[in-house]
Amino acid sequence: MPIKKDGTGKRWVELELLTSGTPEQVWQALATGPGNAAWFTRGEIEERVGGSFLLDFGQGATSSGNVTEWVPPHRFCYVERDWEAGAPPVATEITITARSGAQCVVRMVHSLFTVSDDWDDQIEGFEKGWPGFFAVLKVYLAHFAGSAAASFIVNSPVNVSSLAAWQRLGEALGLAGANVGERRAWSAGPEACSGIVEHVHQDAQQRYVVLRLEAPSAGVVLLGTYDKGAATNLSLCRYFYGENAVELAAASEPRWRDWLTTLR
Repeated sequence: MPIKKDGTGKRWVELELLTSGTPEQVWQALATGPGNAAWFTRGEIEERVGGSFLLDFGQGATSSGNVTEWVPPHRFCYVERDWEAGAPPVATEITITARSGAQCVVRMVHSLFTVSDDWDDQIEGFEKGWPGFFAVLKVYLAHFAGSAAASFIVNSPVNVSSLAAWQRLGEALGLAGANVGERRAWSAGPEACSGIVEHVHQDAQQRYVVLRLEAPSAGVVLLGTYDKGAATNLSLCRYFYGENAVELAAASEPRWRDWLTTLR
């Protein structure tokens, strides 16, 4: 969806998602630090207007800001001021609307108040970056809503094309040709895993797969390759659910980080 603009110079992109869950469950996932760790990334959110907002993407990458609206369980807004060096602040508006059948519609809008088009590529990148995480969110709400969670994100640049990196990743983990609904398993890599393929996406800029893991413990993994300018990144987002989620994530993160570097 292209960037939208109005006469004041405001520029924005918007996304919608239909997911299972009550408004309260969806709110917990989107508007709290522990909830974000269950499907997106580690975060800290001070739950009030004016409260601090911090997302930690690992490997030194963070984004911070403040809560600007707080209306549980339907409307949550925040502004980030350091998301990109020299960029104007970006405002995010999230609304949650109940639908029949124990479902909710989530609408997310990212806005920049500037007449300049210097940041259009970056804000379009927001729109392209969310669908993979939204796929994880849907799995979390359908199967693990309310569970204690921990997660991490690791990235590694590679010196091959996105397609070649995707093929290398699929061969290494037995995911080549994966289709939604299949059970896949691998014993290579830093840990043996098995689970159900929930989502697969491929286009010229990004390729990723989402699996709902059954072993070695309940969780989700989002694996993919992403073009970033002239470079390609391998990325793994690993989510753990249950009472020992924090301990499992802490033990798993360095193993996956080291292993991804072997695929360069």
